[in-house]
Amino acid sequence: MRRSLIALALFVSPVVAAAQAPTVTANGFSVTFAVPVSAPPAAVFDALSTKIPKWWNPAHTFSGSAANLSIDARPGGCFCETFPSGGGVEHLRVIYMRPPSALRFSGALGPMQGSGLAGALTFELKPADGGTRVELTYNVGGAIAMGFDKIAPMAQGMLMEQVTRLKAYVETGNPEPARK
Repeated sequence: MRRSLIALALFVSPVVAAAQAPTVTANGFSVTFAVPVSAPPAAVFDALSTKIPKWWNPAHTFSGSAANLSIDARPGGCFCETFPSGGGVEHLRVIYMRPPSALRFSGALGPMQGSGLAGALTFELKPADGGTRVELTYNVGGAIAMGFDKIAPMAQGMLMEQVTRLKAYVETGNPEPARK
């Protein structure tokens, strides 16, 4: 999983608007970017909150299959993954939900989970230009051996890819973005 995060740090999406380098401090980092989606906020929110196996890249799962992912879309609900051999993992927990405009999770994703970091991942969906502007913010704090300067760009690349796949899925039914 770490290798795939490193590879994704190199991924740059042409559909990401207003992307900036992660803000990194000694105690954490913040990732912020926005993506336009040609669909109404309700359709984007539905895909975001109930159809994650349809668009999440399976390379960013512990089981290797996005079909094992689910979101219990309610405050206190789990963004979880089950393992075919039993057990599973809680990736994030829903802490705020306001359909169709906002969904916020608490937790640390992927390799950050074992470091005891705290994080808040927020998706804000705003009507814009006949569609939706998806604004993502991920704030993470604590301590991590590899350093926030190294993990922040990897997290940003992975999240950019996921939101690009969400956009493609909502607009076309296929999570693979069109290549130019």
